[in-house]
Amino acid sequence: MSFIRNTALAAAILPALVLPSGPVSAETLFGAMAKAYENNPDLNAVRAALRATDENVTIAKAGMRPQIAATASASSTRITDITSPPSPSFGYNTQSVGISITQQIFDGFQTLNNVRAAESGVFASRESLRAEEISILLAAAQAYADVARDQQIVVIRKQNLAFLQEQLNAARARLEVGEGTRTDVSQAEAQLAGSQALLAAAIAQLKQSEAAYVQVVGEAPKGVKQPAPATKALPPSIDAAVAIGIREHPYVLAALHAVDAAGYQVKSAEGTLLPGVVVQGNVSRNWTNEPPSFSNPDATSATVSAQLKIPIYQGGAEYGNVRKAKETLGEQRIKVDSARASVQQQVTSAYAQMEAATAAISAARKQLSAANLALQGVIEERNVGQKTTLDVLNAQQTVLEAKESLVSYQRNSVVASYSVLAASGRLTIKSQGLDVAEYRSEEHYEAVKDAWFGLRTVDGR
Repeated sequence: MSFIRNTALAAAILPALVLPSGPVSAETLFGAMAKAYENNPDLNAVRAALRATDENVTIAKAGMRPQIAATASASSTRITDITSPPSPSFGYNTQSVGISITQQIFDGFQTLNNVRAAESGVFASRESLRAEEISILLAAAQAYADVARDQQIVVIRKQNLAFLQEQLNAARARLEVGEGTRTDVSQAEAQLAGSQALLAAAIAQLKQSEAAYVQVVGEAPKGVKQPAPATKALPPSIDAAVAIGIREHPYVLAALHAVDAAGYQVKSAEGTLLPGVVVQGNVSRNWTNEPPSFSNPDATSATVSAQLKIPIYQGGAEYGNVRKAKETLGEQRIKVDSARASVQQQVTSAYAQMEAATAAISAARKQLSAANLALQGVIEERNVGQKTTLDVLNAQQTVLEAKESLVSYQRNSVVASYSVLAASGRLTIKSQGLDVAEYRSEEHYEAVKDAWFGLRTVDGR
């Protein structure tokens, strides 16, 4: 009996939360976030969309620049005299080329306000990009924590399976020497079969988490270890987190820039009610090979004209556009309040989850310690005939649940802490010190905002 007793005790006190040593190139949570920042296709798509938005400034500035057009024409004329007697027919050809330049001098400040609206749209899109970066970094942190949790649960359930196998072997040994019953063996077999099903489910869940990790980070997880909760740039209190989020979160800043853009659109729409001045110049050259009797020699002509247009009534569309723009401005102002309320709710929720997870970890550790002690006591009592195999199996189930709860609470603590950073707008590569080059959206903007011509993009496409 000493061999059975020692084997059971050894299986009961196996450390359940220690993972096998990972490869040398083990991935850290910060490394996963850095790779996601650099490789995530959703984030790269938003960057491309911002580069397209940059071009709106160039398009708006086109209204300030001259418009140049060249023309060319050619004609052939045949003249036949149908009088009697008819005279011989003759013909001639005419060619002309010309160039015209049109310059808008004043358009009621429409172009100026369109440029300012486009610039505000660029600033809003930059903040939207920052919000997407925060979202991707949070997704990477969550994916990493999920893999770490599921790997540990697989280890826990494998150790539980080994323990239950030892219990089954012990029950069979006691049955052979007449100290146990067939019921003990059946109970151990049932618990072992259930443990095998739990292990299969844990492995399946781990595969799903690994697939989500690849989707966000771009690489398969390697040497993942239990990460620690966020500490860098973490607000000290929920009130501080809310204040920071309302002031700094990209969603709020993007909404404020959208208000600016809508305000300039109102001014642009009002500009259609103001006079406009356009100056146009034309130069043309005509060639004609007419008979000498015709008095149409070759000629070069040049004209310059200025046009003042004062709108009086344009069917009412101009007034409708002004009212529409004002309503859009009101909508954008309301969205600022909505963004601030959303940030406040997200910060409050994340901070509450972080505090709850921290408290739950402390309670789960106490529960696990007590459950391990209880399991050892039940095994001792079973060995002297005071407890049954079912009591041991029930105690082991309590230990299993305590271990898995602790792992889950640790994962929740990590995700909630990074969620607080994300909700307050502070989850950035700078605040976390990530080893990755920062994407600088202003470089593309500066390269294209004053471009007058060119078909290739900045990167040569």
